[in-house]
Amino acid sequence: MNIPQELKFTKTHEWVKIEGNKAKVGITDFAQHEITDIVHVELPEIGKSVKKEQPTAVIESVKSAFDIYSPLSGDIIEINEEVLSAPELINQDPYEKGFLFTVEIKNADELSELLSADDYKSLI
Repeated sequence: MNIPQELKFTKTHEWVKIEGNKAKVGITDFAQHEITDIVHVELPEIGKSVKKEQPTAVIESVKSAFDIYSPLSGDIIEINEEVLSAPELINQDPYEKGFLFTVEIKNADELSELLSADDYKSLI
C-alpha cells in the first residue's frame, strides 16, 4: 500500500498535498483499491466554496458511487479535467495524475486535524 510520507490524510481516505495556502486533494491508494474500477467522476466547479468534511466530489465505480469530502474549508481553484475523461487515472496513479481538485485554504487551523502518513497507516 502506497502512503507517501509528505502527504496528509483524512479518516475518509482523502489525501492532501499542502503547497503554501493551497491544498491538492485526491483519494488514497487504499481507497482506490477498495472502490475498484472507477468509471465516472463528478468534480466541483472552480470558484465553489467548500467546507471541511462537506461532500465535494463523487466517484463512481462498477460497484457503487462514493462521496469525496473536502479535507479543508476554502475555495476550489483547480479541478483535474483529465480524470473527467479518463477516470481510470485515479486507479492508476492516485497521488499524481489522479488528483481531483485544489482548494485555496481559508482556515489554516484545520491543517492540524489532518492525519500524518503514520497515523493514516494505523487507521487502515
